[in-house]
Amino acid sequence: MKTFLGVGFGPIQTGIFLSGAFRGGFDRLVIADVDAALISAVRENGGAIQINTASNTAVTTETISGIEIYNPSIPADREKLISVAADADEIATALPGVAFFKTLDWMRAGFQMQPGRRRFVYTAENHNHAAEELEQITGTFSDTFFLNTVVGKMSCVFPADECRRRKIPALTPQADRGHLVEEFNKILIQFCPGIEQRSIQGLIDKPDLFPFEEAKLYGHNAVHFWIGLHAQRAGNQFMHEVAGNAEILIPARRAFIEESGAALCRKYSGVDELFTPDGFSAYADDLLSRMVNPSLTDRVDRVCRDMERKLGWNDRVIGTIRLVLNQGISPVLFAEGAAIAVEELFGRDVNKIHAGVETIWESWNDEAEAVWREIRLPLERMLK
Repeated sequence: MKTFLGVGFGPIQTGIFLSGAFRGGFDRLVIADVDAALISAVRENGGAIQINTASNTAVTTETISGIEIYNPSIPADREKLISVAADADEIATALPGVAFFKTLDWMRAGFQMQPGRRRFVYTAENHNHAAEELEQITGTFSDTFFLNTVVGKMSCVFPADECRRRKIPALTPQADRGHLVEEFNKILIQFCPGIEQRSIQGLIDKPDLFPFEEAKLYGHNAVHFWIGLHAQRAGNQFMHEVAGNAEILIPARRAFIEESGAALCRKYSGVDELFTPDGFSAYADDLLSRMVNPSLTDRVDRVCRDMERKLGWNDRVIGTIRLVLNQGISPVLFAEGAAIAVEELFGRDVNKIHAGVETIWESWNDEAEAVWREIRLPLERMLK
């Protein structure tokens, strides 16, 4: 019997891993989540959910059935999840962040029940070392492979009333939300021995995933956030409202190709066709089109949320500026985006902004000073 275990029940889980497991012929589909209302809605619907997928022209719906869902904070459910973790062949974590791994002691207990079982564990927390962090929590087992992923698939969660307005189904008739994911489905995963025997559909393994992780974080994520910041300043509510705005999209493309793209191509020259001028230009143009897909109805405030995290030393804003500087390129456009972000977060006093970023970054050294200089130039122009 093949068992799939999904941890977390957001649209990345449902629209990629659960959907891929359903199509991959698993005998048992199990989800762990702590949202009592959502668990109740899935159980009341007999373990069936509906996922919406947006192309550039339409939204289609997929039904996934046979789902078991348990709450690890309830003792009886926790015991079931321990048993499922022991039996699971493929596991996907899709939690809000790696900090939530500390709650997965039940997974460790399950692995310890069958320490020699072969398992593929995919981590989808948008963190370059999520797999390593999860392995520290659960422990190392000889045939359990913890694999990082690159999820370049955009997604949204809609409240039930928005689902009704858009005439797309919620997760279940009883659920208070619906999931919408984009049609793009090239999900990259880390290579490991035996990975060709995986059953989840839609996953592509790469011998060295790290360059693609950086392309996602410092290319895709960075430019998506950059566009969101400018869309917010322009008073837009949805990302697709930017589609005809050349004043935003033309410099966004330049930032993508001439700053982060050029830096990534220098750093990873020869690794893959992606890291060539033509390959990266095609990657950028495809993503820029997808970012403003009207069928996604992606909210600007969602793209710009959690700004303090996104201004972190290794994250999509500062991490991109550091990458670009380290490759001998001037991050003019990304520094301007960072200036917008720090003003939004800390206000219009330069000294207070400096103090604010100092609390976010790991330390204040020569590199931090260099990054701050890049940001301060456009910031001072903005504040005049």
